[in-house]
Amino acid sequence: MLTEVYHRSAPLKGIQQKAPQATVKFDSGTDVASAAALAKSSQVAIVFAVQHASEGMDLKDLSLPNNQDALIEAVAAANPHTIVVLETNGAVLMPWIDKVAAVVESWYPGIRGSEAIANVLFGDVNPSGKLPLTFPKSEADLPHPIHVGPPKPDASHPVPKLPGAPGLIGTAMGIGPFFDVNYDEGLKVGYKWYDAEKKPVLFPFGFGLSYTTFSYSGLKITPGEATTITFTVKNTGKRAGAEIAQVYASLPESAGEPPNRLIGWTRIDLAPGESKQATVTVNRDRLTVFDETSDSWKLAPGQYTIRAGASSRNLPLQQTISFEK
Repeated sequence: MLTEVYHRSAPLKGIQQKAPQATVKFDSGTDVASAAALAKSSQVAIVFAVQHASEGMDLKDLSLPNNQDALIEAVAAANPHTIVVLETNGAVLMPWIDKVAAVVESWYPGIRGSEAIANVLFGDVNPSGKLPLTFPKSEADLPHPIHVGPPKPDASHPVPKLPGAPGLIGTAMGIGPFFDVNYDEGLKVGYKWYDAEKKPVLFPFGFGLSYTTFSYSGLKITPGEATTITFTVKNTGKRAGAEIAQVYASLPESAGEPPNRLIGWTRIDLAPGESKQATVTVNRDRLTVFDETSDSWKLAPGQYTIRAGASSRNLPLQQTISFEK
């Protein structure tokens, strides 16, 4: 069994340092009723939820372990001002998402995570990160919803041997025998799967909020060997912030590609009310597809729809251009 190991960065310390005049109380969450009672007597409740994973230890599902979903449900029912901070390695299901005030994905925050999380929670830092993966609504929406684990060791499935170590070292480390897993989704990898299968998602690839808002306008495209894409991003809120603007392309039908392909992005820092022109330069190789007959990458002739916006599912700007061979 693998031991859960964490860096020395308890979030409680960072929160207490940010609010020295406040009374900050801690509950381990092992007793749901106790945690809910503390939440009910508090102005704000912050639940830290953990999904532990590591190399050699696949997750069986996307639910938070150790009854944490029930804990969040109970705390949110006791206090509508509940914030959930996720410390996870990837996507998780959130059956309580409509009952909490906010969710912060901190991933595995490391040795300075306490200070970093507190800076975001108290608004000293305006977050600008965007999701590098899709959070699905359910496991049924995954391309491979059923977890495939290693079979029991036998003659046809031997335990892997490590150089200079006994043959059973793989089992001792929790590594099962080698086995095959079939990935049959083809080009529909990651966000492309959800787009191609027209599946609604919890949070799309590229999604991320901040303490301000942004608008997009004025898309212009200059095609060529390197296509130049420009548009205006405006900070429509009251806080300075940074937006990660993204550009996607839909290729001609003859290319046989999923609906959208990320082809570029840029970060724009904006003061309240400020507008700036964003420029993304796209070389032709980002628009090509592999041709098996010629064993080379080629540009499919036809119409390309270029879109720009805040995430793979929020692309308010679009324009169609044509490329020949």
